[in-house]
This record gives sequence, C-alpha cells and structure tokens, in this order.
Amino acid sequence: MGEARGSGPQSLGMQLAIQYGCMALWIFLSASVILVNKYILSVAGFPYPIALTCIHMGFGSVLAFVIVKLGLAEATPISADMYISSILPIGLLFAGTLWTSNSAYLYLSVSFIQILKATTPLVVFVVGCGFGTEKFTLNSLANMVVVGVGIAIASYGELLFVVIGVVLQCSSILCESTRLTLVQVLLQKRGVKLNPVSTLYHIAPACFVFLFLPFTYIELPKIVSDPDVNIDVPLLFGSAGIAFALNMSVFLLIGKTSALTMNIAGVVKDWLLIGLSVAIFGNAVTPIQLFGYGISFLGVCYYNYQKISAMKTSSAPSSRASDKEHAPSGNGEERVEERDNLLSKNDRGEK
Repeated sequence: MGEARGSGPQSLGMQLAIQYGCMALWIFLSASVILVNKYILSVAGFPYPIALTCIHMGFGSVLAFVIVKLGLAEATPISADMYISSILPIGLLFAGTLWTSNSAYLYLSVSFIQILKATTPLVVFVVGCGFGTEKFTLNSLANMVVVGVGIAIASYGELLFVVIGVVLQCSSILCESTRLTLVQVLLQKRGVKLNPVSTLYHIAPACFVFLFLPFTYIELPKIVSDPDVNIDVPLLFGSAGIAFALNMSVFLLIGKTSALTMNIAGVVKDWLLIGLSVAIFGNAVTPIQLFGYGISFLGVCYYNYQKISAMKTSSAPSSRASDKEHAPSGNGEERVEERDNLLSKNDRGEK
C-alpha cells in the first residue's frame, strides 16, 4: 500500500515531465526549421528554395527507408492503385506547399509569414466544405470573418509588404489545406493511417520527384552560373536533419498529449517565432500588426476550441460502446494525427 501511494505521484510527475518535454522539443525543432530555412535562403547566400526542399525530401526519404528496413518502425502497406490514386496527388500538393512556403522566405519576414499562417485552420475548413468533409455553419462564417479582418489589419500594418511573397505564402496555405483534406478523403476513409515514418517512406520520394523536375529546369542552371552561390553542405544537411527530427518529434508527441495541448504548443511556437524573428533578423513588428494578429489569434483559438469539443463529443459514444477493442479517444487522436502531422509544419508543419 505504501509503495502504491508513493509510486502514484511519482508516476504522474514522470508522465507530465515526458509530456511537456516532448512538447518543448517539438516547439524547439519546429521553430528551428523555420529560422534555419530563413537564414539559408535570405542570409547564407543560397536563395534556392526548390533545391533546399529537394535536399530535405531526399534526406528524409533515405532515412525513412533505412528505419523501415532495419525494423525500427513499420510503414503502412500501400497498394499500387492506392499509391497512384492517393499518394501521388498528396505528394504533389506537399511539394507545392514546401516550394511556395520556402520561396516566401525570400520576400517576407518570418513574423509576417507566421501571421498569414494563422489562416490555415480556416482555409482547411473552407476546402473541407468543398470536399464534403466539413459542414458550413453561420458560426464558422463568423469565425472566418474575424480571422480575415485580423489578417487584413495585420497586413495593412506590415512594413515590408511584398505582393509576390504574400501570393506565394497564400498558395502554400491553399496547397497544404487541400493536402490535409485529401489525406482525410483519400486515406482516412479507407482506414489508412500514416505516421511520420510512413509519411516520409511513401510520400517523400514522390514529393522529391515532383520537386526535382522544376529544380532541374528552374534553379539548377542558376546555381551553376551563380558565382556568389554559397553551397554550405554541413548547413544544408543540418537543416535537413532538423526537419527529419521534427517529424520524429511529432511521432513522439502524438499519443502523449491531448489535442488541446498540441494546439497550445502551436500557439506558443507562433508567438515565439514572431519574437525570435525580431531579435535575430531585426524584423519590425508594428502595434497595428500585433493588434490585427491578436484579433485573428482569438478567432483561431475559438475555432480550435470548437473542433476539440466536437472531437470529444464524437469520440465519447464509441468509447462507451466498445472498451475492449477501441481506445476511448481513438477517433479524436486519428483526426489530430492527420491534421497536425507535418503541418506547421510543414507546420507542419513545415519543413
């Protein structure tokens, strides 16, 4: 009895330490990928976003292949038909997401890009309505208006507003939102779940091929003829290593935290990146910009609150119906996994 009482608080403390440790690791790696990519593309003399993304995808493909072949992780079996009909379209959209997102760093500050990314959950919702995976309501319309007004105010207050950069970042958000919806439509409804290792194993090679073609025709001739290009191999592959580690941290984070904790971690990361971009790159953030971001931030927080509440409500009946074969919050975690895996990403998920 004495041992039971003593081990309970200790076990709880260890669980909390692991949970917040994983969360802190994810925040650190996610912020590091963005800041390192910005440094490489804007400061280090390598302004070639397609090449950088190709390195990330090639590096991730090789490591995922090695991990699977060594038996350290399992890759979800994918048939040839499913690969062509599902994996290739998702890989194409993922390539577009990363290409346009990294290209935006050539024109926009990290802080402003993070502000624009606040629209991602609602763009996912709009695209989901088009594909029939989400239901449109007046409440959701009000949310979109609030976020849109906030982003418009923040954009008005941006001192370094470059149209092509905004177009690139908005294109990245649209590609990512469509990709996340297709993951749900093409894979989740077929019962296929892709963890980070499976994602890299199946999707990263396709993404690499889709990126390598434009790289060959657009950036390779420029790199060959650029006398000032700085090909810092350790830095480039270090960036790829951090991106790979970010995917693995997502693998650790899923299942050890709740959807609410993951959303809070994303919010902390966004505010941290805005502050770090000011400190490291000297990006100016105006009061009107912070005011606008604050408005959109509240709208996104309320949207996330609604989604989490809906997930808990939908998972409750299934957990009561079958305790033997299903985990209590399985449905909710599956949805969190496919939405948050590689978002930020690519936050994220970004890379």
